[in-house]
Amino acid sequence: MNPSTAFARVLVDELVRGGVTDAVLAPGSRSAPVALALAAAERDGRLRLFVRIDERTAAFLALGLAKASGRPVPVLTTSGTATAHLHAAVLEADAAGVPLLALTADRPPELRATGANQTIEQAGLYGGAVRWAVDVGVPEAGREEAQNRYWRSLVAKALTVASGALSDDPGPVQLNLALREPLMPDDEPGELTGPWAGRPGSAPWTAAERAPGYAATAHRLPPRTLVIAGDGPLHAAPGLDGDVPWPVVAEPSSGRWGGALRGGVLLLGARDWLAAHRPDSVLVVGRPTLSRPVNALLADPAVTVETVSASPRWADAVRSSSRVSRLFIGADGDVDTEWAATWRAAAERVGSAVDAVLDPAAPLTAARLARDVVAALPPGALFVLGSSTPVRDVDRLAVPRADVTVLANRGAAGIDGTISTAVGAALTHPGPVFALMGDLTFLHDLTGLLLGEGEARPDLTVVVPDNDGGGIFAQLEPGEDRYAADYRRVFGTPHGRDLVAVATALGWSASRVGSAGELPGALALGGPRIVVVRTDQRAEAALAKDLRTAATVALRA
Repeated sequence: MNPSTAFARVLVDELVRGGVTDAVLAPGSRSAPVALALAAAERDGRLRLFVRIDERTAAFLALGLAKASGRPVPVLTTSGTATAHLHAAVLEADAAGVPLLALTADRPPELRATGANQTIEQAGLYGGAVRWAVDVGVPEAGREEAQNRYWRSLVAKALTVASGALSDDPGPVQLNLALREPLMPDDEPGELTGPWAGRPGSAPWTAAERAPGYAATAHRLPPRTLVIAGDGPLHAAPGLDGDVPWPVVAEPSSGRWGGALRGGVLLLGARDWLAAHRPDSVLVVGRPTLSRPVNALLADPAVTVETVSASPRWADAVRSSSRVSRLFIGADGDVDTEWAATWRAAAERVGSAVDAVLDPAAPLTAARLARDVVAALPPGALFVLGSSTPVRDVDRLAVPRADVTVLANRGAAGIDGTISTAVGAALTHPGPVFALMGDLTFLHDLTGLLLGEGEARPDLTVVVPDNDGGGIFAQLEPGEDRYAADYRRVFGTPHGRDLVAVATALGWSASRVGSAGELPGALALGGPRIVVVRTDQRAEAALAKDLRTAATVALRA
């Protein structure tokens, strides 16, 4: 067995022993030994392999698999610019704490800095975005036992670091794999024996091995405390894994959304009402990313801000947190129940006011679509939200549901790779998966729709409000009349494409929905499917103002 083949088989064997169940690759020559070892492992039933022609798509597919499963997922590329296409997903995995393993095949050292074909400086390519990066070293003949120990130890460490098993800080890891020719195997694949067998004490990583992490003193919270839950998994909020007596304003992907106030951000945006019902203390969990009113509250010097985090990384964008803790204790007797009830009653009034504005709207608007899609999801569904307007519409307008799991790429909040993330999540979730994303987010990741021959087809329904461009800008400062001369080209960016035809050309079933009554039937058909709803940028911006006005009026009652 040549050295590159031996290395690849040991690498994949230790990945499987370490708990890896899914892997993704984009094809290439330099990565051939590892690709073939992954394919052999899939034939043996040891893992599932997914193949994509585009490295960025492959990376976000792996991100979705890891995000939905909580397990490390490797993505393999060949050398050169292929490795750069992983960077966006690596950045998202870093910010969101997702255990992504970048396996970047590389030329051997003697070809670097020589002008050799498809050779760049790959070692450390992702900088501080990875929890750990290592240039593995070229496999060589004659040092089998020592290399076997080294390779297996390296993979075990990579999985431990990526999973956050000892640090409570999961995230991406890069293994840069320098390989010399021959790259193709010179024997038939089989069980690893002799010097390539497992090492003593090697055992699969499990989530149960997570260390307790750093410690902090538990404490009680003031009676008038508001919980702000930002993006992040539920385990990132120790002590908040059940019902809490304080009012909760939660982003949909926070893991706390099911018990949150509906339209809580609309309450925070109503200045007069908030001034009369301001909390004394705010407890922040996760990473708030969606709302200016949330940041304004956190920056208020009259409010004490505390953070609870299971990780040594925590969010404090306005640098207002006075205390960071791992745990807290708050008894029912500490809560101002009358104040908390006022918040809940106000949320109900705002919800009714929002519904009164949305229900008569015809044709179907993006705002109503966000509310109605959430309401129509079957229990146990997984829901993936695109950045920009859709996640904000759900945050403001939908009725929170505890029986639906919501994921979103809010780590770096980019629109790239959203289809691929949703596909990855669908390939690991046991039930149906739905996604809501804007038209530019959809077009940005069209290769995510490209499912090659023999690739698994996800039970995924993607709903796309199509406003022919960057509609969120119509609701922000660029949409003001004084910028109208340049708005359409520079911000509105109309694409003029028929998204149903685009999706059909890439092999997905696709249809257009024009009314609220048609939506439940379209969602019930199963995936892979695209559902397109045509909307209007300017009309949606006007509707957003109407919704804010309705909420403010309702809170004056």
